[in-house]
Amino acid sequence: MLPLSQYHFPDPIEADPDEQGLICIGADLSPATLFEAYAHGLFPWFSEDEPICWWSPEPRCIIDPAAYHPSKSLIRNMKKFDYKITVNHAFERVIRSCSLPRSYAEDTWISEEIIEGYCQLFDAGYAYSIEVWDEGKIVGGLYGVTIGQGCFGESMFSTQTDVSKMAFYILMRIGQENHLPWIDCQLVNDHLLSLGACTLSRQAYLNSLQDVVKQPAIDWKKYQEGVFSSKTIVQKARLLE
Repeated sequence: MLPLSQYHFPDPIEADPDEQGLICIGADLSPATLFEAYAHGLFPWFSEDEPICWWSPEPRCIIDPAAYHPSKSLIRNMKKFDYKITVNHAFERVIRSCSLPRSYAEDTWISEEIIEGYCQLFDAGYAYSIEVWDEGKIVGGLYGVTIGQGCFGESMFSTQTDVSKMAFYILMRIGQENHLPWIDCQLVNDHLLSLGACTLSRQAYLNSLQDVVKQPAIDWKKYQEGVFSSKTIVQKARLLE
């Protein structure tokens, strides 16, 4: 159990009547504060030279695992190449890989402060990672936060074609098996929409969130005990058959 956070976040609707998304500034990135923020519909997003900014966008981007359909090209690549996929085996390596500069951006918002806070949150049992391996080398993955039945995506990375989408595929399967109503994708972008994401009004998201985080937690341990083959996983109806 985490200690109670010393910070109390405002109601996003009352704090942001103009629907700009920025709710408050300050606090810290301790596990207790991160837990409090996500449980109330907020997440941190800021540059290294800025104070900690907490956001709750209008609208909210989410994806319904039950409605997710992988592309034919992704399924072909999963069957063609013998990638190994794991859950919660290398959280820090994933978040550090996500923090590296991208070809389309000169900098990254994932600072050492962010890495430390989320690694501590993972150690406390409230974060997850999915890793894709090629001959023992990590080549893609994603990470996020988990509270109750709430699953919040943060970032993904890829060094080979489609491997981050393979990690996303496994996350969708976990969501399907646990009957999650949505996985939070935070901000809308074309890449997420191409994967099947949609939007909820902020009020609808916050209403759903209050129920979701109170539900029994996902049993991540049953997934992290296995190593899945990309060649065979797409042929199974369930991850644990």
